Amino acid sequence: MPSHLTAPPLALTPSTRARLEAADGLLVEKFAEAALPTKHGDFRIVAFINNLDFKEHVALVRGDLAAQAIVPTRIHSECVTGDVFGSLKCDCGEQLEHAQKELGNSPAGVILYMRQEGRGIGLANKIKAYSLQDQGMDTVEANLHLGFDDDLRDYTVAAEMLRLLGVDNISLITNNPRKAEGLRANGITVTERQPLIILPNPHNKDYLDTKRDKSGHLL
Repeated sequence: MPSHLTAPPLALTPSTRARLEAADGLLVEKFAEAALPTKHGDFRIVAFINNLDFKEHVALVRGDLAAQAIVPTRIHSECVTGDVFGSLKCDCGEQLEHAQKELGNSPAGVILYMRQEGRGIGLANKIKAYSLQDQGMDTVEANLHLGFDDDLRDYTVAAEMLRLLGVDNISLITNNPRKAEGLRANGITVTERQPLIILPNPHNKDYLDTKRDKSGHLL
């Protein structure tokens, strides 16, 4: 198989890539940081590199995190269809915007944007799952039919990103108890959970019901 088909997807200098690949154990590093003014307030955006999944995860940072004993935090998994195209099949885009708006009105907080499309199955497979849902399956059944677990997301890198930002005690903005469990398993203190309630629409009501009934989301 050609080497370009097996290499990790990050576009890095050869020396940086070699250092990541040669690391003994997990390596997560800040790669770049810049100001990011948005319609919801001023943030800083921080890009990270890692040697676990070799994906470019980022953090949106609001204010002085070190000044907060408990940092409001959203762990948001990438959803191109919802976050970019405004899909009504899910609540992802609305959740991201709500969290960003909430933190934009707060003195400090962080959103980790994790490149874990489709609960870890990737964009192309998520569209396959969408097709199965069009034929009558629910979101869990579609993932299982494709040979994946209901949720393949991992929070190892997310926890290390938080530590690199100086955060180890958070108020987690989520409806998904698995996120809290995953972060706690990786050494992050989740002191409280903030619900993130999005009103259903005719296109995502069944999807939200499935998340509640089969995936344990607190909706």
